[in-house]
Amino acid sequence: MTLKNHLLQLYKTVYSKFPIKFEYISELENLIRNCKTILDVGCGSNSPLKHFPKQFYCIGVDKFEPWLKSSKNKKIHDKYIQLDVLKINQEFEENSFDCVVALDLIEHLTKEEGNLLLKRIEKIAKKKIIIFTTNGFVPQGVYDNNPWDVHKSGWTVNEMKKRGFKVIGINGWKFLKGEYGLLKFKPRFFWFGIAHLTQLFVRNYPAKAFQILCVKEK
Repeated sequence: MTLKNHLLQLYKTVYSKFPIKFEYISELENLIRNCKTILDVGCGSNSPLKHFPKQFYCIGVDKFEPWLKSSKNKKIHDKYIQLDVLKINQEFEENSFDCVVALDLIEHLTKEEGNLLLKRIEKIAKKKIIIFTTNGFVPQGVYDNNPWDVHKSGWTVNEMKKRGFKVIGINGWKFLKGEYGLLKFKPRFFWFGIAHLTQLFVRNYPAKAFQILCVKEK
């Protein structure tokens, strides 16, 4: 048996004993469980809200028209609005949604823009705010011809906690991943298993995680 096959067998044996599947989706589902209305700011083309039973009314907002059309074709949200996310205060009233989510968004804004967005989100949300972002700055260039998909800032656990957010570590040990969340080491199937297992640790020690899921109750 080759080394690669040995590693694959080891991965299957270990991973089968610690099945931490789709931790991000599971955590997010628990957070939005009691929300009847959701505003998805910077919804993109493939929002994770697609994974949940439609027990809530949801509006998707994005500036990039091709991604908005793609999401609309998938029928992820009930309504779509093409809009600069920094202008959401012009479209939505205060306390108009149970929950406002910004998933993989604020790292694409400058620090000044991100702080402004967070202030506006807090006014629109009636019960809960959920932010998902990289843990600190992670370089990323243009993706899928979207000029706004470049990373411009990084947000830390301490920053979000000072804003009143509870922070959960997501997607394993930060050291193992780089741009676009790709694993740095090979063979990737093996390191994917290792990264997945480290989620057991980083969930409660988010400063070590690759990404952070932040929630603030109002």
